[in-house]
Amino acid sequence: MSEHIKNFVDNLSKGNNADAGEAFKDALRAKVADSLDTARVDIAGKIFSDTTNEVSPFSDPKPVVTDPSPETETMMDTQGNEIAFEPNGNEQPTPEQEVPAEAPTNDESQPAT
Repeated sequence: MSEHIKNFVDNLSKGNNADAGEAFKDALRAKVADSLDTARVDIAGKIFSDTTNEVSPFSDPKPVVTDPSPETETMMDTQGNEIAFEPNGNEQPTPEQEVPAEAPTNDESQPAT
């Protein structure tokens, strides 16, 4: 018999109901703590004893990837099907000014040194 239960019975026999109640609570706390410790050890043993290092397969299928075409007239949709290109006769716009080879520098655009 545990010490907590012995105290509980002794206090009940003496008529000390308040002390018996505290002894009963102590006995329950000890029993719950022991059960939790046992469960912790059991769960930790199950978690860390899994030594299989197998890689689980991916659940998502690999996306369809099409090879890039060297011709720019060939366009592909997201499923890899060819889309027909039909020119509409409009000319592409040309820039009015040449783009400078190097952008102008600005104090704010330079990193602080």
